Amino acid sequence: QVQLVESGGGLVQAGGSLRLSCAASGRTFSSYVMGWFRQAPGKEREFVAAVSWSGGRTYYADSVKGRFTISRDNAKSTVYLQMNSLKPEDTAVYYCAAASRLLTTPGMYDYWGQGTQVTVSS
Repeated sequence: QVQLVESGGGLVQAGGSLRLSCAASGRTFSSYVMGWFRQAPGKEREFVAAVSWSGGRTYYADSVKGRFTISRDNAKSTVYLQMNSLKPEDTAVYYCAAASRLLTTPGMYDYWGQGTQVTVSS
């Protein structure tokens, strides 16, 4: 079992930045691929970014490429999502998740946090 707790969401103006954190507890953090997903009202949950076990490989949705950066600190059992140049369409609940393989499909992730709200005003 892995427990995930997100933090760092909030209200920000368009063009601003936020840094999300996700702290993990339970089984060995470094044995999991970590991903960030988001879900806006009335929409399906979508992939945002993922990072490999050691942090050496990262993947991004086209919509956030060049603006968001995912990273992890295995010593602190924490994964981060640095979000820059935020747009109103980035408004959503952001979730971190853990998986055994580097995938972008939500259904393939085994553990999920409770989510943190990000609201970008225009």
